Formats: sequence, C-alpha cells, structure tokens
Amino acid sequence: MPRASTASDAFNAVAEPRRREILEYLSDEERAVGEIAVALDLGQPSVSKHLQVLRSVGLVDQRRDGKRVLYRTNAHALKTIHDWTSTFQRHWSGQLNRIKHHAERKKEE
Repeated sequence: MPRASTASDAFNAVAEPRRREILEYLSDEERAVGEIAVALDLGQPSVSKHLQVLRSVGLVDQRRDGKRVLYRTNAHALKTIHDWTSTFQRHWSGQLNRIKHHAERKKEE
C-alpha cells in the first residue's frame, strides 16, 4: 500500500524530523523564516518548504507584519496528535515504574 502524501494529514507531516524541530522551535513564539533557518541551521528554501507542508495540514499559521511573514504553531490542530500519543502515556508510565522498581531492588541487594 503506498504511503500517503506528507501534506495529506498532520501525522504524515510530523513524520519528518525537521518538521518536528520547526514545530518545537515555533512553540514558544512566532518567528520569521530567516530566524527559523538560522536557529535550526537549515537553508531558507528548505524551511519554507517544510512550513508549506505544515501550513497545508493546519499545524502552522502565518501572519504578515509589514514585509515579514511570521509563523506560529496552531495548538488546536496539534491537539489531535497530542490526544493520540497520550493514549500511550499509561504504557510509558508503567515502563518507567518497572525500571524504577528494578533499580531500587538492585540497590537494596
């Protein structure tokens, strides 16, 4: 079965590590393409392409500020991903508790 286009949904869009980096970087405040490129050591054309994908699935919003275009994450759109990944929180909490108990037993021995 062929893989869906990266611009078809949020899950495919965030499958790319650089896009996740961009989303993380934008989580604090809105920024221009040039700022993102410098901070993440990426070429400006590459950042623009990634932002285009993120915008097409609604994970990033943009606004004009004079000649500059500023980008920010769309927290509402990220909620779908958050809700899905949080279903696994119980699993990871259980794993961490098992590791903690194992380490405590080893320490007592």
